[in-house]
Parts: sequence; structure tokens; C-alpha cells
Amino acid sequence: MKASKYKFFIFVNLIILFNSFSSYYLAQTKQNSIIKLFCLQSVKEEMINAEIVYSEEIANETCDCYYEEFKETASHQDAKTKCKLETKENLNHNRKI
Repeated sequence: MKASKYKFFIFVNLIILFNSFSSYYLAQTKQNSIIKLFCLQSVKEEMINAEIVYSEEIANETCDCYYEEFKETASHQDAKTKCKLETKENLNHNRKI
């Protein structure tokens, strides 16, 4: 009888632990997708305003950069500035080729 109670206790704890991890990663995924949606729209607007042909690939790279940098620094402005400069350098490099 004690063995079955012990197994049940372990099983319940594993379920709780699994649900905790699932909730955390689901929240991270939702946060990433919301941030990415806003970022993609912003990049698109800035590219159009700068009279640069919009590229989904460039926008995705820029937004991935922004999200990773934002996670590390927790500064919107620092992440935006760094990734904007990186994108600009990549665009200038690609034009020279």
C-alpha cells in the first residue's frame, strides 16, 4: 500500500512539474510572437519610409536580433539601435557585392 501511495505522489509531482514548464515556455512563445509582430510592422514601416524595398527575410533577421538583444539587455532602445545598425551594415555590404 505504501509503495502505491509513493508512486502516486511521484506521478502527481511530475505532472505539476511538467505543467509548470509548459506554462513557462508557452508564455515565452506568446511574448516572443507579440514582440515580433510589433517589430515586423515597425521594420516594414521604416523600410518603406526610407524608400528601401521591403524584404521579409531582412525584417525577420532584424526582429530576431532585436528579441535576443532585448532579452539580454532589457532595454528597448539599446536593442533597437544595435539591430538597426547591424541591418544597415548588412544592407550596405550586400549592395557593394
